[in-house]
Amino acid sequence: MSRVGKTPVTVPQGVDVSINSAQISVKGSGGSLSVATHALVKVVNEAGQVTFTPVDDSREANAMSGTLRQLVNNMVTGVTKGFEKKLTLVGVGYKAAAQGSKLNLAVGFSHPVNKDMPEGIKVETPAPTEIIIKGADRQRVGQVAAEIRAIRPPEPYKGKGIRYSDEKITIKETKKK
Repeated sequence: MSRVGKTPVTVPQGVDVSINSAQISVKGSGGSLSVATHALVKVVNEAGQVTFTPVDDSREANAMSGTLRQLVNNMVTGVTKGFEKKLTLVGVGYKAAAQGSKLNLAVGFSHPVNKDMPEGIKVETPAPTEIIIKGADRQRVGQVAAEIRAIRPPEPYKGKGIRYSDEKITIKETKKK
């Protein structure tokens, strides 16, 4: 059996996990999330712990039990603590400003770039060169961060662009005569 799938997900106080034949729903102070169940995985919620067991001994059922367990664990973490990604802007004149659910970027184009945030995602700019993306759904937070980074990815010669705060950019040497 999958090593990840063996460990149960502990449900903290204030979080409600409901399981039906089609989906698993998690509700907490950070919102509510749901994921579709899989036919190869049996999900049981008892005494504040959610366990995932494969229906048969197939390789796919084993893999899906670990995958579904981690998805539910991420949902429980998301509705209690939430997830966040930090981005940094590197470059002269590069700046960001959050206005409600919009992010305004000045990243070296002749025009400002406006990015609308999807529902459930909050964006903050504590400094003009920092962007913090927060939300309960780990996948959506990462996707929005990747879309913002794709507006102006870091270039390899000077390192200018939008990058993750923990990302290391390898700077190439310029061509010599």
